[in-house]
Order: sequence, then structure tokens, then C-alpha cells
Amino acid sequence: MLSAQAASTVRATLPAVGGAIGEITPVFYRRLFAAHPELARDLFNRGNQAAGSQQQALAGSIAAFATALLERPQERPDAMLARIAHKHASLGVCAEQYPVVREHLFAAIAEVLGEAVTPEVAAAWDEVYWLMANALIAIEARLYQEAGVPAGGVWGEYLVVGRRDETPEVVTFEVRPADGSPAPAQSPGQYVSVQVELADGAHQIRQYSLSGASAETLRFSVKRDGEVSTRLHEHAAPGSTVRVSRPFGDVHLDEAGDSPVLLVSAGIGCTPMIGILDRLAATGSKRRVISAHADRSPAEHAFRAELARLTAELPEAEAHIWYEHPADADWPADRTGLIDLDALVVPAGATAYLCGPLPFLRFTRNQLIDAGVPAASIHYEVFGPDLWLANA
Repeated sequence: MLSAQAASTVRATLPAVGGAIGEITPVFYRRLFAAHPELARDLFNRGNQAAGSQQQALAGSIAAFATALLERPQERPDAMLARIAHKHASLGVCAEQYPVVREHLFAAIAEVLGEAVTPEVAAAWDEVYWLMANALIAIEARLYQEAGVPAGGVWGEYLVVGRRDETPEVVTFEVRPADGSPAPAQSPGQYVSVQVELADGAHQIRQYSLSGASAETLRFSVKRDGEVSTRLHEHAAPGSTVRVSRPFGDVHLDEAGDSPVLLVSAGIGCTPMIGILDRLAATGSKRRVISAHADRSPAEHAFRAELARLTAELPEAEAHIWYEHPADADWPADRTGLIDLDALVVPAGATAYLCGPLPFLRFTRNQLIDAGVPAASIHYEVFGPDLWLANA
């Protein structure tokens, strides 16, 4: 927890720092990338940088962490920390990088706030930073240990052994370690990082949810919507190699329980849900499983046939689909348009897993809360920087 003196200073300065942090983070990244251009080229998602979403996520997470320290000093915001730590681990972030971030972040704070950053203010926010950083370092160290790799040693060369078109815009790749070793363990719902070399020489990284796995291979699915995904679509053919991380992700199926499972997704958000269904079917699960998916049209619905097959294989499973533009004139009117979870009967004790765009997550989570599903039983995955949790 914060020292009493630091807590008093942070409480007094949080409005000013929080109000300016949207200005501070662009300055931070400018300074960081000027000193370490390799980070912009080979680690940070430059698409998110250009859109500003990475800056928003960083700003929100720091402010949210400081607020949590003040409002709940005996607790740690573990949900936020776990999400960040899993993302960091999938990128191979190491403890040695945190002092570098601290250096440029505090230089940015001083540049933006000027004389308001007295030694007392700097010391108080230094406490905030290192409480957050050391917590992340500890969680990431545990994740590396559980993965059986040294800190940052998450990357491996994988051979593409299969490729399947799910839709005109979605391709599933099946890969196995190029050295012939078994595929790393994964929990259904997790993701891997994939690093590719682009035409300009940059080695950019993106995360893709696992849509299935075996003892020998990992399977991930990629929607063409950016420079990395396009590169994979155009160049990752069977026989080629790709650089893939160990699986990570804090949102995954609790396989030890037997509670009902509710899977809610939109668009390419169906990918981790198919991974979960695949595991449930492979293990002969008798759990009650309800899938609810929304998509623009049947032609754009990836894994449509696999959803039907896996649902049929599970004795207590059912699937509900909404299309904005159904191809069948006889498609039910109450399944046309946006998803509506009020149409479902959610079993008592269900654990819900959500994946899709942020507005979709907000809407469906609110519907589940209104239906009486406890907030602790609702887990979500969002593609890209988590602008929701950081600002919650």
C-alpha cells in the first residue's frame, strides 16, 4: 500500500495528473521511442499507436491503479494487473524494461506539468509506479515459471502444418514447434502472440485467440484487418515458419468446475469460444453450455459449421445466432439484428465468457447483470488495448 504521506499527495494531485495524463502519455511514447526506436519497430503495436488506443489504455490503467490504491488501500486491483501481466508475458516483457519506462514516463510528467511536479509529488507518484510495476513483475515472473521458460523466453519458431479458409476474410492456421517438441500447454480461451517481418523490416506483433489445440499443434485464427494479419494471409502457407509465443490470457475456461457455461461473442470474437467448445467436446463434458453469437451475415460468420458440429457433440449444449443481414428469408425475426440476451434463459450459477468489440461487451454485460448474473461470474476478452477495464 501507499505510505501515508504519498497517499495524501496522490489524493491531492490525482485530479491534476489524471486530467493531464492524456497529454502525458503521447509525450511519454515520443520520448521512449526516440531513445529506443527498436521498441516502436519490434514490440509496440504501431497500429494502436497511430490510433491512440495504446496511449488511452496506459493512461487509464495508471489512473485506475492510483484510484484503487486510495479507495481500497488493503486490496490490489488484481483483475487489471492480471490482464496487463498476461499481455506483457505474451510479448516477452522483462523486469529490466520497467526502469526504462519509468525514466521516460516521469520525464513526460515533468514536461507536461512543469513546476507542479515538486520533489514531494514526484516521490509520491514514484511510489504508485513501483507498486504497480513490482506487482506486474511478480505476476509475470510467476507466468514465466508456470510456462517453464526463463523471463521473456516465450518465443519459438513454428511450422505451419495446416491452413483453412473459414470465410473470405478469416483464415485458421495450425502450427507445431519447428524443433519437433510437443506444443505448449494452453487453456481454452487463451491467445498467442505472433511476430512477423513486414516489408519495411519491422517485426510487428499481434495477439490471436486459440481456436483449438492438440498435443502436437496450436490452432489460431486471423481476420484480415491490418498489416500483420494481411501479411499472414498472404505469406503464411503450409511449410513456412512463423514466430509464435507461448499461450497466455487471463480469460479462459475453468475446467475444474461443472457450472453451466455461457459463451457470448460477436464477429471474430467467436474464435476463443470455438476453442472452449472444442475442449469441452474433446473431454466429453456434460456441462450445460449455451452459445450466443452475433454476426453481420452467414457468409461472414467464421466457424458456423463448427459451431453446429460441436454443439451437437455436447449433450447439454444449445446455440443461438443473430444476423444483421440473414441470407434466408425464413430466418426468425427475433434472431435478426443485434443480439438480445434477454431472449435467453440463463441457468443459475452460470459462468459467462464474452468476446467482441467494446460496445458489444458493454451491452451484453449489462444485460447479464440485469438478468441477475453476478459480476464476478462474467469474464470478457477484448481485442486490442483494454480501454474498458483501465477506465472502470
